[in-house]
Amino acid sequence: MFVCSLVLLVAVAAVRISSRSGLPSLLVYLGIGVAMGQDGIGDIHFDNAELTQVIGYAALVVILAEGGLGTKWKEIKPALPAATALALAGVAVSVGVTASAAHYLIGLEWRQAFIIGAVVSSTDAAAVFSVLRKIPLPARVTGTLEAESGFNDAPVVILVVSLSAAGPAEHWYVLLGVILLELAIGAAIGLAVGWLGSLGLRHVALPASGLYPIAVMAIAVVAYAAGALAHGSGFLAVYLAAMVMGNARLPHWPATRGFADGLGWMAQIGMFVLLGLLVTPHELGDDIVPALAIGLVLTMVARPLSVVVSLTPFRVPWREQALMSWAGLRGAVPIILATIPMVEGVDASRRIFNIVFILVVVYTLVQGPTLPWLARKLHLGDGSEAADLGIESAPLERLQGHLLSVAIPEGSKMHGVEVGELRLPPGAAVTLVVRANESFVPLPTTVLQREDELLVVATDPVRDATEKRLRAVGHGGKLAGWLGTDGASR
Repeated sequence: MFVCSLVLLVAVAAVRISSRSGLPSLLVYLGIGVAMGQDGIGDIHFDNAELTQVIGYAALVVILAEGGLGTKWKEIKPALPAATALALAGVAVSVGVTASAAHYLIGLEWRQAFIIGAVVSSTDAAAVFSVLRKIPLPARVTGTLEAESGFNDAPVVILVVSLSAAGPAEHWYVLLGVILLELAIGAAIGLAVGWLGSLGLRHVALPASGLYPIAVMAIAVVAYAAGALAHGSGFLAVYLAAMVMGNARLPHWPATRGFADGLGWMAQIGMFVLLGLLVTPHELGDDIVPALAIGLVLTMVARPLSVVVSLTPFRVPWREQALMSWAGLRGAVPIILATIPMVEGVDASRRIFNIVFILVVVYTLVQGPTLPWLARKLHLGDGSEAADLGIESAPLERLQGHLLSVAIPEGSKMHGVEVGELRLPPGAAVTLVVRANESFVPLPTTVLQREDELLVVATDPVRDATEKRLRAVGHGGKLAGWLGTDGASR
């Protein structure tokens, strides 16, 4: 217990190190695991690939749920076709090019080569979410990359499992049919579970506010389980269910996001440390050059080609294509997928794992810190968007109303707007303003300021319209309605 607590404290401190240095936290956590392993100071001998795979899957469910909850529908909606193309056609191109490199450059058999190609063709949700949300990119770029990382795990998992199974591999058209069917089942279940869950949470007042975050995460896990039991993609189901709930304006939303964010960090820490433990560093030497060669082809040829093939039909500008080519971040997901052939007993599976581990570490070290620099060089920074309001809702079931707590952040265009200019719908009113730790009842002429906190009471019928109007003013100011600004974002 003491050792686990110490590791957790070190890992939490590593979050600060990674954020200040620009390095993805993946590398720090993997380093902790390697240091604890049999060639490190901890001298812990751990080689249970099956346990690592199970825990990795569980952690990935939590990470995808956290990512889905933080995905804004207004950003992802226009990016859905492009993201879907990247997750399907892009993955196919990447697998083919990378597998060819593994076969011809380092002499792997075709089956092993295709396993490596499939394993490293999935971008990592944790790496993408953690890096991209620190960079002010255009909404289309962020939405496409986040949606791709949430979608492409599903087809890649199906492909790796099929290629690793005993017996002859399925024909490509059979695999394609299986992938499409499982994706369709997972998507349908995820959307249904997310809609039903958000409907229930918005209309049922739980006994304590702390139960809402637990309920949200439990619903996300149910989506994964239902998708898997129905022979669909559980990973796609959990991501879509979380995304639906994340855009449904649930009660006590800031607390839910904070809880999910904490769970996401815990899942990343545990998953990366465990993967680091599974590595045997003294066995990596012979695979460094093959890993660098495959990674170079993946980064400089396969990924850019997959982006061009997938996004050119959507007329995505070349600068955005260039950035998305470099932003195909790999992380723990490829390393977890590399445990599948180990569990299935595929020939040279340990070598596959070592190559993938080296590739992920080296190219994450190269791509992660240089991504902000490339965005600036391509002039893709976007600091013009107004900051979104923080709105927390508490249902007043017996009073048939809702109490909305509204925080006005820096950059919000609600700054300078009078209370009367909010033009809230009938049945809603600003009842209290908290400013500089002092509260007062506002007048219609009271001018709102950044860092104010408002208490807004709204009846059930106008609750959604009230929040939509508040967000619209936050984005567009007092003329939001005339300017066409809506409040559809979270």
